[in-house]
Amino acid sequence: MSHLPALDVVVVMDPIGSIKTAKDSTFAMLLEAQRRGHRLHYVRPGGLAVRDGRAVATVAPLAVREAQGDHYTLGDWGTLEFGPGQAVLMRTDPPVDAAYLHDTQILGLAQAQGALVVNDPQGLRDFNEKLAALLFPQCCPPTLVSRDAAALKAFVQAQGEAVLKPLDGMGGRSIFRARAGEANLNVILETLTEGGRHLAIAQRYLPEIVDGDKRILLVDGEPVDYCLARIPQGDEFRGNLAAGGRGEGRPLSARDRWIAAQVGPEMKRRGMLFVGLDVIGDSLTEVNVTSPTCIRELDAQFGLNIAGRLFDCIESRLHAG
Repeated sequence: MSHLPALDVVVVMDPIGSIKTAKDSTFAMLLEAQRRGHRLHYVRPGGLAVRDGRAVATVAPLAVREAQGDHYTLGDWGTLEFGPGQAVLMRTDPPVDAAYLHDTQILGLAQAQGALVVNDPQGLRDFNEKLAALLFPQCCPPTLVSRDAAALKAFVQAQGEAVLKPLDGMGGRSIFRARAGEANLNVILETLTEGGRHLAIAQRYLPEIVDGDKRILLVDGEPVDYCLARIPQGDEFRGNLAAGGRGEGRPLSARDRWIAAQVGPEMKRRGMLFVGLDVIGDSLTEVNVTSPTCIRELDAQFGLNIAGRLFDCIESRLHAG
């Protein structure tokens, strides 16, 4: 239990009734906030609004418990105006579409009204999860982002084998592995770029994926000491847990720590308090800022309390402010 004044923790998330509590990082955050005596408020999906220039939300008091299927209770709905003494957890999953961007703009108003928004709304708009990794090119494999199918095809030919994906996917959706000369390459590129209208990203295929796509969690720019390697299973090349990957915890390697040290200070500077890096072998492939996960798996395997670290950080910022 915290000895500091209780905070109002306002959570913007996907419908709480459909989450898998054993895997849901937002749920871990809510359990920790409740354990510390903070008041939880659940924002009705689609419930952010602006009234006379003030950011508000339709919310209900929330209680959570470790019982899948009976893991929450909501009180009566009401209107909450954002302001000081509040921590707002922005945890809805991609796609980062117009509706998502508009919500970040409302949360920007909430921030101006004195609430602490995790992660920073401007950063959520600025950091596309695929493109953000390319701010640290020293950490990344050879990469091309383009709408031009011919250029992407030439990249695959030059690399010999590449992974192709849209800029707005998550959970392993619409990720293709393609070899030079592959008969399906043209149609893959037409599909991903929608005939040249949408950007796609091509990265050199990293054979180290067989050892896992490592998720490294940063809390206020500092890495958790263990990562979750998500290992492809059976005939699948994708490691994403949503695509059936198996999660295996490991201590960070020296290279993992080097990558975290390249990315962490910029994330901290930009108010991105909870970030997930995806690393395959020695290469950074994504910087996840919207709703990074893997807290529950790492806590369970190593006896950690990652959400506790996050709330230490949130409390110190709000009580200092």
